[in-house]
Amino acid sequence: MTLDEMAIRRRRFLGMVRRRVGPGLGSGRQWMEERMASRQWPDLTGVLEGLRWAVAGDVAIRAYGPERHTRDLDVVILKRDSLQARNRLKASGHELVQELAIGGSVWRDADGEMIDVIELDAPWSEDALGDLGRDAQGLPVLSLPYLTLMKVASGRTQDLADVSRMMGLASEADRARVASLFSTWMPEALEDLKALIELGVLEWGSES
Repeated sequence: MTLDEMAIRRRRFLGMVRRRVGPGLGSGRQWMEERMASRQWPDLTGVLEGLRWAVAGDVAIRAYGPERHTRDLDVVILKRDSLQARNRLKASGHELVQELAIGGSVWRDADGEMIDVIELDAPWSEDALGDLGRDAQGLPVLSLPYLTLMKVASGRTQDLADVSRMMGLASEADRARVASLFSTWMPEALEDLKALIELGVLEWGSES
């Protein structure tokens, strides 16, 4: 999908939601602000020790809002560490399932858990993996700005909905950090980000 096609998809999504969303239509704000870790995901700290890595995707959302059900764990690493990561995963009993078209691979651990290892090769990759938080389980997760950047870049409808929800719960300072990152790395999507923030604020009754 080209950048223009992704932009068109974002605009269509935002236009549709704007026509339908109303003030305070989300769940109670107290419930939405709870940080949950009801499911324990594989911790690759021992396997990837010494390499830069973090949880991303749907599992990382629970560091910034309520946990969302998903079937696999997304982990990001630097592309240059790909060979080391693959060798360590194999040595620790993980089974290679398939390659990812976006760059990376899918693995299955001894308990049958699926792990997507995504190899980052963007200009901001080093910074992203040097700016980490922790979720309630203690797993390293991408910071809100970089998680948002990845989700908006994907262009998927669910990812855009995730961003709106996270932005609705974020502080004004965190929203400003996200906007600053977009100004540097994805300025063409800055207006879409602002719209997602507005929708999140409206839906969850947040203070802007």
